[in-house]
Amino acid sequence: MTRVVTLAMTGASGAQYALRLLDCLVQDDVQVRFLISRAAQLVVATETDVSLPPKPQAMQHFLTEYTGASAEQISVYGQEDWMSPVASGSGAPAAMVVVPCSMGALSAIATGASNNLIERAADVTLKERRKLILVPREAPFSSIHLENMLKLSQMGAVILPASPGFYHQPQTVDDLVDFVVARILNQLDIAQSMLPRWGELA
Repeated sequence: MTRVVTLAMTGASGAQYALRLLDCLVQDDVQVRFLISRAAQLVVATETDVSLPPKPQAMQHFLTEYTGASAEQISVYGQEDWMSPVASGSGAPAAMVVVPCSMGALSAIATGASNNLIERAADVTLKERRKLILVPREAPFSSIHLENMLKLSQMGAVILPASPGFYHQPQTVDDLVDFVVARILNQLDIAQSMLPRWGELA
């Protein structure tokens, strides 16, 4: 069975996490439903040297070449594409990752706002009891942020902060990015060799 994952980027810092995760999913032959907010596109332009085209079709073509994906392995949908598979429980994948997850997106997901496709896709993932992984990148957390994360955790979502550890003795920024991406892949039950599991350290 072909594995399918929804990958959504929102407007928090940490675009590198999403781009690295996308690359890992592609290399593992996972089909990706890619969603990105306008704020996230600005973050990508600010934090990386990647220039994403604004239109979904052009972005899909760019990401396919950027990651070396096979034809139609990556599908990009606009924020108001309500006919996309991720907008309905009958077509949504078994898992969704929001990375980075802004506090605005987290709040909207916690309240079921569904004002755009990212929020709707997350709402569908929750209602269908499928795996929803949220990767917040914020500091410090306010009581509102913590209450929203607790609410989502109680709904079954996985809250996986972008908080890299140091016990693997990272040497580069890429090592820190890989730490978080490896934890996401573990949650998706996708094999990874970037970070040994605890007890497997040399």
